[in-house]
Parts: sequence; structure tokens; C-alpha cells
Amino acid sequence: MNRVIAIRCGLVVTLALSALIVLSTNSVSFGAPRTPQAAESSKAWVAPDPTTIPEGPLGDSIRMGMRIFNNTPKNAEKYVGNKLSCTHCHIDGGTVSQGMPMVGLPGIFPMFRDREKTVITFEERIEQCFQRSEFGHRVPNDGPEMTGLVAYAQWLSKDQVTGRPFPGRGLVNLPELNGDAAKGSKIYADQCAVCHGAEGAGKLPAFPALWGPDSYSDGAGMHQIPKMAAFVQHNMPQNDPGTLTPQDAYDVATYIHSKPHTVFNMKDHM
Repeated sequence: MNRVIAIRCGLVVTLALSALIVLSTNSVSFGAPRTPQAAESSKAWVAPDPTTIPEGPLGDSIRMGMRIFNNTPKNAEKYVGNKLSCTHCHIDGGTVSQGMPMVGLPGIFPMFRDREKTVITFEERIEQCFQRSEFGHRVPNDGPEMTGLVAYAQWLSKDQVTGRPFPGRGLVNLPELNGDAAKGSKIYADQCAVCHGAEGAGKLPAFPALWGPDSYSDGAGMHQIPKMAAFVQHNMPQNDPGTLTPQDAYDVATYIHSKPHTVFNMKDHM
């Protein structure tokens, strides 16, 4: 668990926020930076080189979005209520296959979301991350922060087919299992606490908190045990990802779920 949803240390946090400035320099995440995995068995997707970001206003917006994504509390402070960044859940600047990548996402919105029971835009999905995962407030859709985040995601997706989901989208599929918090506590102590602390407080900026006021709220996607388990199993421990069994991952996720998470009320985050 000695590398950086950070939470590649056996867990994770989310519901999708670097060494702080640029994607090309190790971005902070629940999972540690690593070479993007194969998007398809025959072809690996490679993140675009930051040096290819154009000059001028568009490039400035993309770079702003990258900075916000990789260190959200610093670069979008007034919209964040805890100490999480986008990249803590969307690993390595949103570039890792099955680490909740941002690649291709702009091209598949608007989409129907079962949680909201309605069709939402890409911008609205970003708003929900600020509200639920970062326990903050909505970002003005016409403001430079939202424009930058959308521009960054579009830049990452520039070689993707619009309307077709990225093959590495989301998280791995795991069987539905029942987790054991007591067993998860032992796994956490052995493999996760070295990065995230015995009390889950993390070691910012590299390793995020997994519970408590600096972590995600109970309204975030990562507060769902199956989602946390899928993140953990594929991306943790960060020094040897993929070595935990699905049952191990469910046990750790159940343990983290049992810990205190700030109560989320939507009316407080509009």
C-alpha cells in the first residue's frame, strides 16, 4: 500500500478530484499513478501528452481544468467542503482504465441517471461530485472552473469516438458478496493504514482520508460498498494492485463503510 481514490492502499474512497499542478507530474489519487491499462486486449490507450495542449485561451482553460482536477481544494477552494480532489477517485488525473477514468465521458452525455431518475448533462454530473464526494457546492456552469473541467475532459477524450463509451470506463465488475467488517479491519491494518492512517485520516495531499470530516460524505458513490469494493480490488494495494480477492475487497469496503462519514443533505449544497 505504499503508492498513491491514494486509495490504492487497499481501498478507496467515490460518488467523478497531483503532485498538484499538472497531470504529467504524478497526480494524487486514491490509487497510485501507473501506466494506463489496456483499454482493449489488443490496444493500450495512452493519455495525451500535456505538451500537446494548445496555446491561447483554450489551452489556458484546459490547463486550469487539469489543475482543479488534480488539486481541487487549492484551485476551486470555495466549492469544496472537505479535502478531496477529483483525482482521488478518478485515478491519475482520470486516465486509468477501470479507475473511473474521465476519458470519453463528455461524448456519452446527456444520459439517464437512475439515481436522479432523469436525464442529466456532463456538467450536472460534475456538480454532483462537488456536492456529494467533495461535500461542497455547485460550480457556476458558465464560470471558468466548470469550463476548465469540461475542457480538460474533452482534451483527454480527443481521440475517442463520440457517443461510444471508453472500453475502460468505470470500475471492474465483481460478484455480489457480503463483506465482513472485522476481517476488513485486519486487512486495513495490514495493508492500508500505512498510507491512510490507523484512523483513516490520510496523509494529504498524497493519501486522502477514508472517513471523517476530510473524506467523502455518505451521499457519495464511494459510500456504496459494491462500488468501493470494485475500486479497491482492481486498484489496491497501490504497490501491488489487483492482489486482493473480491472477498477481501468487500471486507475492506464494509469496514470503511462502517466508519463515520459526514451526513449529506442536498438542500445544504445547492
